[in-house]
Amino acid sequence: MFEEGELERLVAAAQAGDPGSMEYLLAKLRPVVLRRCSRFLPHHADAEEAAQDALLSVSTHLGEYGGRGSFLGWVTVIASNAARSTYRSMRRRAEDSHADLPESVDPRSTSVIAGTRLDLMEALTALEQQHPTLVESFVLRDLGDLTYVQVADELDAPLGTVKDRIHQARRFMRERLAGGL
Repeated sequence: MFEEGELERLVAAAQAGDPGSMEYLLAKLRPVVLRRCSRFLPHHADAEEAAQDALLSVSTHLGEYGGRGSFLGWVTVIASNAARSTYRSMRRRAEDSHADLPESVDPRSTSVIAGTRLDLMEALTALEQQHPTLVESFVLRDLGDLTYVQVADELDAPLGTVKDRIHQARRFMRERLAGGL
C-alpha cells in the first residue's frame, strides 16, 4: 500500500499544509478505511458513508496527530469510531421514524454476514453502555487487528491493563452473541 517511508513523508507534508499531499494521502487511505468500516456495517452504502466521515475526520484532525502510536492505528481508531457512529445514527433514525425493528435477524431476507455484523453492532452497543472502558481496546484489537502492544501505545495504557480489558470485553461479547443477554 505505502512504500517504505512514504506514509511518514505524506503525513508530514499534509500536516505542513500541502494540499496535493493531503489529497494523495486520503486517496491511499480510502480503501483501508472502507475495509475497516465494512467490518462493522453490513451494507456497502453505509460503510461508504462511514468511510467518508472517517476520511473527513482524518483530514480535519490531521494536525492533532502527534506521532504517538502508529499513524495507521490512529486512522483505525477514527474509522472504527465513524462506523460505530454511523450505526448509532441509523439506529436512532429508525427508532425516531417508529419503524419496527426486528428483534432478530430474518435469515430469509438477510445474509449471514450482514446478520452477524448487526448482532455484533448490537453487542458492541450493549458493551459500550454497560462497560464503556472496555470498548476501545476490544475494537482496536479484535476488529482493528492491532497487536496488544499497538493498542497499548494507541491508548497510552499499560499492556496488562489493555489485555485485561480485552479479555473482559471478549467474555461479555461471547456471552452476548451466544444469546446469554
